[in-house]
This record gives sequence, structure tokens and C-alpha cells, in this order.
Amino acid sequence: MLAGLTGGLLIGYPVAFTLGGIGMLFAALGTAVGAFDASYLHALPSRLFGILTNEALVSVPYFILMGMVLERSGIATDLIISMGQLLSRLRGGLGVAIILVGTMLAACTGVVGATIVTLGLITLPTLLKAGYDKRLISGIVCCSGTLGTLIPPSVVLIFLAVILEASYTQTQMAMGNFAPRPLSVGDLFAGALFPGLLLSGLYIVFMLVVAFVRPSACPPIKTAARPEPAAGFRLAVAIIPALFLIVAVLGSILIGLATPTESASVGAIGALLLAAVKIALFGRVVEAQPGADVARMLLLFWTAVLLALLAAGLAYGALGVLSIISVLAACALLIALMRHAAGLFEIVHAAVDSAVKLTVMVFLIFFGATLFSLVFARLGGDVLVKDVLTGLPGGAFGAMLAVMAVIFVLGFFLDTFEIIFIVVPLTAPALFALQIDPVWLGVMMAVNLQTSFMTPPFGFSLFYFKSVAAEHISTLDIYKGVAPFVAIQLLCLSLVWVFPLLATWLPTRIFG
Repeated sequence: MLAGLTGGLLIGYPVAFTLGGIGMLFAALGTAVGAFDASYLHALPSRLFGILTNEALVSVPYFILMGMVLERSGIATDLIISMGQLLSRLRGGLGVAIILVGTMLAACTGVVGATIVTLGLITLPTLLKAGYDKRLISGIVCCSGTLGTLIPPSVVLIFLAVILEASYTQTQMAMGNFAPRPLSVGDLFAGALFPGLLLSGLYIVFMLVVAFVRPSACPPIKTAARPEPAAGFRLAVAIIPALFLIVAVLGSILIGLATPTESASVGAIGALLLAAVKIALFGRVVEAQPGADVARMLLLFWTAVLLALLAAGLAYGALGVLSIISVLAACALLIALMRHAAGLFEIVHAAVDSAVKLTVMVFLIFFGATLFSLVFARLGGDVLVKDVLTGLPGGAFGAMLAVMAVIFVLGFFLDTFEIIFIVVPLTAPALFALQIDPVWLGVMMAVNLQTSFMTPPFGFSLFYFKSVAAEHISTLDIYKGVAPFVAIQLLCLSLVWVFPLLATWLPTRIFG
């Protein structure tokens, strides 16, 4: 089955249909030779229906829609321009600004492709004109855009949590623990927060080292105008909406006010609010920068909104947060419809269209992987994998090292979601049987999976950036440029391995 799956993927057949097709083919072959009972397939409809009704997975389309609305409405553009204006006169400053913006966008959207394309389109001309090394440009943009894989709210973390929770519960019950503490999406969000910020910090340290050792690779933009007095207001106005979403979405999860699904709906409505405010002020020109007076007014408005959110959350929980956001969104949407209805409909239509396509793609792969895993397990594949991992020298250490190595190597050829849906269900039960902490395992896998976006030849981040930089930067330069950042990701993975508290302390502190 694994050989057939690999062959189907290598010839370029769609992943979802390769997974499902190989599953059906080997179910038929197994039935023919008496190694598989076809009645097992009766469980498939209930499994697929269970995916669609899983409360945690309901948050996926919400988070994707939130990211698409933010990307279309120009929030990312505001952050990049404002941050760049303040730091571009420093050596390596624009690179640091891109990493900081990528970190904030990761905590707002979790959508990798849109973030990389946006960062590339806005910053590439300026970086090239300033004389930045092309390889360094490639690494900065790609690594900043992929932070959305690890920093919550990440769609990758949601699927990881759902699959690991099912495997963990099954393993614990097989070991005689019939009331295990379930692994939640909130656990994995909290566990991935510190490693995600650590990785962002390591990127910034690397950028500063390059600026010191190779100043010619990241020179300051000497022609950049000195920041005007209103620049600080503009930066605050660009940052506060992002903080607004982070507080509304991630903050509500971490302090226990809302479940991930509830916070995802809050985030989707909040993103529509931000888009409506932009449209009401600037119409379709989402790249427009506010003047000094407008910036001061917006600063007061967003500050008041943040304070109201905090007060409502503490007083009434998720219901209070959602109520305030809903009222503000309704008012902003009404004003936007009255002033620039066409611009609002254009943004929302494009965002919904992209969100639907991405959601359907991910869930189709999940459906195919569910069929593949069902047949693989009933043919005895899960027992085989467990025997191999538990029989490796070194016990839990050896098994964990083998799984991390497999995930890293597969990242050169497969997409993140393909690895999650194929590898995690097969290997997680064996690792849990070896008493490995589920939160630590999930975070380790998430950090490792992030490298799959940046490892050639099939790293999706490289493809996204290539689509923007095709006329200026060669594919070979992009591949060489991301190499040191992949090494930094492996360093972060090693640190989380050596210091598990980086992943387990915050979830234990919050959820017990």
C-alpha cells in the first residue's frame, strides 16, 4: 500500500484520489485473497460524517475565511508598509520588519500561501532596489510566511490535534485507561505558542547576525524618508487591528473564554469588521494610508474597541466578546454598504471563493486519508508499524527519532496536510504506547512539519514565492536562500526536544 501510494503521488495524480483509490484497490485485493473483510467498509460513511460533524474541525473554514478576508482587505499591507517605514533606515531593518509582520500575520490568519504572496509582492521591489542579497530575500520572505503553520491559530494544529486526540484515546483505552484526559485543540494552540515565538526570535537573531557579519547583504535604505510625526500613529493603527484579532481569537482560547470553534467564528466576524472599516474609509483602495488626522481618530477608535473587548470578555466571557464584535461589525458593514457596496462585495466574494476552495481541498484529502487508514489498519499495517517502532533500539527516543526523520524526509516531496493525514495516524499510536506526552508530540510534529513548506524541491512556500519573484530571482537562489532558515527550524526542533517544557508548560498552566 505504501509503495502504491508513493508511486501514485510521484506520477502526479491528485493526492485525495490517490489515497482513496489505493485504499479501495487494496481493499478489493485483500477481499479477493481473504485478507480483508469487506464489511469493514461499512464504517466508512460514519467516519466521514464524523469528520464533518467534528466540532473542532468546524473551526477550519472559519479560520481560513478570516485569513482570506484579512489578506484581501489590506491589513497585511498596512503592517508591512508602516513597520518598514520605521525600520528601513537600519541595516537589516527591513528584514526584521518582514519577520515581525510575518509573526503578527501568523497569529491573525494561519494561512501560509496568502501571507507569502502578500509579503513578496509588497517588499520584493524595495528589497531588490535597496541591494539586499537575493538569497537572503528568499529566505526572509519564505520563513516569515510559514510561521502561520506553527503559531496559533493554525489550521495545521487543528488537524493535528483532532488526529492525535483520536489516536491517544484509542491507545489509552487499549492500555486499560478508560477515562483518559482528551487532547484538545486548545492544548496544542497553547503548546505551540512559545516554540512559534522562539522560532520567530531565532529568525530575527539570524537577521541581526547577517547584518553584522555581511552588511552588504542587507544594507539600510538610505534614500528612505525619515519617519514623519504621523508615522507612529499609522504604525499603531496598523498594529492594533492585528492585536484586536489576536486578543479576540487567541486570547479568548488561552484564557478559557471560548473554544477554538467559538473563537474562530469571532475571528471571522472580526475580520469582516476590519475589512468594512477599511472599505468605509478608503473604498476599494485597500492600500491607501490614512492621513495624520484619520490615523489619530482610528487609534482612539481601536484602543476603545480593545478595552471594550477586554472588559466584556472578563465580565461575560465569549458571549460578551462576540456581542461587541457583532454590533461593531454590523455597524461597519452598514456604513461600508452605504458608501462603497461594490468594493465590499468584491473583497468578500474573493475571500469566500478562496476559502471554500481551500477548505474543500483539505477535507477531500482528509476523506481519502480516512479510507486509506481504515484499509491499512484492517490489513494489519498498524500492528506492523507499531512493532517496527517499538522494536527500534533506544525505546521511546529511538522511535521518536525515527518518526521525526520520516516526517522531515517526506517534507521534501509531500505537502504538510498529506504528511499529517498519512503519517500521524500510522505512527502516533505506537508513540503513545511508549508513554510520550501527546502535547509535546503534537508540537514536535508541528515544528517539523513547518520545514516541509521550505524544503526543495516541492516546498510550497518556494512555489508561492517563485510565482512572485520569477522575473528577479532564480529557482536555485531560492533553494539556497532557504537553507539556513531550514537549519534554524531544525535548531528550534532540537530545543523543543531537549526542553519539553517549552511545549508543555503553558498548556499545563492554563488547562491543568
